[in-house]
Amino acid sequence: MLSQPDRRTPVVLLAGFQGPAADGMDHFARLLGSTPGTVVVRHDLSSLPEGVVRRRVHLDGRETASVHELAHGCVSCTLRADLLPLLCRLAARDSVHRIVIALDPAFEAEAVCHAIGNVPVVDLVGRVDGPAARDVRIEAVVTGLDARSWLPDALSDETIDERAGGPGDDDRTVAQLAVGQVEFADALVVFGTDQVGDGERDVLRSVVDRLVPRAPSIWVGDGRDIAAARIEMLLDRIPADSRRGRIFDAHAPLLRGRPPLTEERGVALIEFATDRPFHPTRLHEAMDVLFDGVVTARGRIWLATQPERVVWLESAGGGVRVGDAGTWLAAMSPAERESVDPDRRALAALRWDEHFGDRDISMVILTCGADPDDIRTALHWALLDEAEMILLRNAPDLVAHWADPFGEFHEDPYETTESDNSGGRGVESRPNER
Repeated sequence: MLSQPDRRTPVVLLAGFQGPAADGMDHFARLLGSTPGTVVVRHDLSSLPEGVVRRRVHLDGRETASVHELAHGCVSCTLRADLLPLLCRLAARDSVHRIVIALDPAFEAEAVCHAIGNVPVVDLVGRVDGPAARDVRIEAVVTGLDARSWLPDALSDETIDERAGGPGDDDRTVAQLAVGQVEFADALVVFGTDQVGDGERDVLRSVVDRLVPRAPSIWVGDGRDIAAARIEMLLDRIPADSRRGRIFDAHAPLLRGRPPLTEERGVALIEFATDRPFHPTRLHEAMDVLFDGVVTARGRIWLATQPERVVWLESAGGGVRVGDAGTWLAAMSPAERESVDPDRRALAALRWDEHFGDRDISMVILTCGADPDDIRTALHWALLDEAEMILLRNAPDLVAHWADPFGEFHEDPYETTESDNSGGRGVESRPNER
């Protein structure tokens, strides 16, 4: 049976492009916008102190500008309230063949893609209420990064507010933003490569190859010599099964795209998997090894004190997020289990334990300078020992009363909250304060 062609209007998101790469964003967007039928949408946050967001729309050589007041004092709410209906209206025009969204550097493309796919657009004349994804599809997320600053940012423990030089309500770290923007990319444009040495460039390439192994890239100087044809070729090189805005849940495979698993230039990708839980207090103490010389760590955590809940841990540089990622299959009723994704059930069946079911720990850690053996040793030390495992099997109620520093971090790491002004996930974020 032949599949029906996807007639939705394709959307290209431009993300990142911070600091010196910001000029590259403008040039990149202009080149994409030079293609007939391509509309470029950009929101300017420079007037936030005045309580407004400015929006520019460029199509066929003409540009229109509008000003929008902050909705509920929230940048993300304002963006969604303006952008999502705009996407639907643009998609309805026969003259629009592609939409380019040039995101402000403070926004994460993942949050925007989540909104496009899930937030209903209501009260548009002639359109049935529903998400913008009924009218548009994510063709690509292209992230720009600066070869001079991205890796130091990815290893930083500085918060975004500290970087901005003043108080604010964005408690993400610079590393969380830098790593998240690259990790979500389908393609990369690396600027400033003529300003770094061969060694720095090789280390950066090793990190990127493990973070987004299948993403095609362009490595340039200031970017002004990029031709429109080269950009289109970059988009054409994105694999057909690339992410393209998809949001993976906590139970999706952690290693995607077959990244290199060998250590190279001090960069390594570590897999840590075990069928016994962490002692919460020891894990909290051991987490220091995830902050220095580690680009990112993420994974599903089994805490001995939380036998029903899957805990999601995600770090970047000196920041960590810990949240609730749902229920273990072993803690579900048979009816609840039937509603779970079949792939998750099939994988769980292969390693099912008669006492603990599908509970396990699975983490992936990307290092740049840290000693992989030190990380493995610290995480193994945080696991329950044999005597504690016997206690867990025979007296789980006693174990449930152990001190648990993670008990307060029970938020869904894949839910974007209405109060989040950063455009990021609504999860607990904190810099390394130790």
